[in-house]
Amino acid sequence: MHAVEKILARAAGKERVIAGEIVNCTVDLAGINDLYLQTLRSFAEMGGKRVFAPDRVVMFLDHFAPASTIIQADNQKQFRQFCREQRIDLLMDIDQGVCHQILADRGLVRPGMLLVVTDSHTTTHGAFGAFGTGVGATDLAIILMTGQLWFRVPEVIRINLEGVTGKGVAAKDIILKVIGTLGADYGVYRAIEFTGPLLDRLGVSERMTLCNMTTELGAKTAYIQPDRITFDFLQSHGDTAFPLATTDPGYDYAAEHTFDVTGLRPQVAAPHSVDNVTDIAEYLGRPIDQAYLGTCTGGRVEDIAVAARILQGKRIHSRTRFVVVPASKKVLLEAMAKGYIQTLVEAGATLVTPSCAACLGTHQGVLAAGETCITASSRNFPGRMGDAAAEIFVASPASVAAAALEGKIADPAQYLL
Repeated sequence: MHAVEKILARAAGKERVIAGEIVNCTVDLAGINDLYLQTLRSFAEMGGKRVFAPDRVVMFLDHFAPASTIIQADNQKQFRQFCREQRIDLLMDIDQGVCHQILADRGLVRPGMLLVVTDSHTTTHGAFGAFGTGVGATDLAIILMTGQLWFRVPEVIRINLEGVTGKGVAAKDIILKVIGTLGADYGVYRAIEFTGPLLDRLGVSERMTLCNMTTELGAKTAYIQPDRITFDFLQSHGDTAFPLATTDPGYDYAAEHTFDVTGLRPQVAAPHSVDNVTDIAEYLGRPIDQAYLGTCTGGRVEDIAVAARILQGKRIHSRTRFVVVPASKKVLLEAMAKGYIQTLVEAGATLVTPSCAACLGTHQGVLAAGETCITASSRNFPGRMGDAAAEIFVASPASVAAAALEGKIADPAQYLL
């Protein structure tokens, strides 16, 4: 069996599972964000009285943090009240940041666990060897009531990463290349595993970006076999004991692909699809109204660091707004301690408190009609970050910072020599 199959088998109390099989699994950790008040409503409508295990439920107030409308404020009030009534101590209020980064910061995700959150980018946690996936409100309400949910065991696709990255090329460029090559619907309800020698040169932050973006392939989950890099991260976050699933030798993958990134240039996903990917050279010089650095895809310390490196001692272009949103409170504090935030603010960036902010197009940096944005976030369909008549280019944090500096799409490699 594959490691992800072993995770589901354990959660289902079975010796073996096979791809395509329907299994009923006990969920190790369930998370709800403030987009999904319907979860609490469905819980009540189905007769829910008490949450199955309050210590295995996390509530995140991240998408509307802080609230900018009365409706958002009232929703968050109901989430807080629910936590008090159900004795859920893991309430991550508006000061904490984006759910996926919080789970990593708090040491709440570990290898071998089955993790379900009402957020599609829960695939992020494959970076830690966990089975992470997103579900809707009703599914999560079932988990609140019973602790369980059904899953169809996914086929597993292996993506082997080889080669050496050049200057200005990051994990975001690699995964954009993968998505552009395979297509946005390639991984629908499949598990995507990353393997290969390149992983030895990618830290946890970059691995999280790879797994996060498999959602844009339609994947059910993502997976990277835990190694020394994983263990060191977990140990630094106080996590030293966990089950470790490994894939059996000779496992028969549904498909395998190899990407040699040697010679790869910075990539962009041009409007209006995340698989509309091309070399950044095709769009060099395109004027940019807003550069956006943040979210669960591109708001980690390493992302902010590369932006600070590019903008150290410089000013952003007069025609361009540069919005910076740390992914979590921990990220913000570390970026401040290292001076990155001060560098970016002095360069003209606008700092937003840790949250999803404008990524989903509701507040804190949304776009007007006719504007063009380059973003380190994950999606660029019409209306994702504001008006449907805006254009969104998805790129790496370095490319975003270079565009903020020049006021147009620019190759970041020249600033990272």
